[in-house]
Amino acid sequence: MTEDNEAMPRTVHGKVKWFDPVKGFGFIVADEGGSDILLHANVLRNYGQSSVADGTAISVSVQDTQRGVQAVEVLKIEAPAGLSFPLGDENGPTTPEEIAARPLEPARVKWFDKSKGFGFANVFGRSEDVFVHVEVLRLSGFADLAAGEAVCLRIIEGKRGRMAVQVVSWEAAAREI
Repeated sequence: MTEDNEAMPRTVHGKVKWFDPVKGFGFIVADEGGSDILLHANVLRNYGQSSVADGTAISVSVQDTQRGVQAVEVLKIEAPAGLSFPLGDENGPTTPEEIAARPLEPARVKWFDKSKGFGFANVFGRSEDVFVHVEVLRLSGFADLAAGEAVCLRIIEGKRGRMAVQVVSWEAAAREI
């Protein structure tokens, strides 16, 4: 492998094979095949997320190194295609397009317990908590949330109050605006 190959980043689309935030890394399987691509926690954090769910579609800029192919920048993380999002008993499921039409609201994670399967966030300027379910988190491409983490939420009014129907990293939301 020459130094020229190492200096030439290229874009790769694939799926997250696995990511462990405790270990600080994971791997991506490219759509075109080939060896696994290392995804380091710092590269993911630069995108604005501390975790990513297994099986999530991802686009990254990669570079060949002496240790193999490594992601150097996350370009896009996509929710699984063709899924409907549950909006509560009275509303029934909806499509990702209907979810995307809802406004993004800036929020900070109050707490999230992956083992319990839920947590809460506070929207800036509002006093009530917003319920965040682990399945919404997974469908949004996250594996976990940390207390104090800044995110943007798309929210509905449910029977028991405000519920997140999509979680977007703070940095990704800033790129959308």
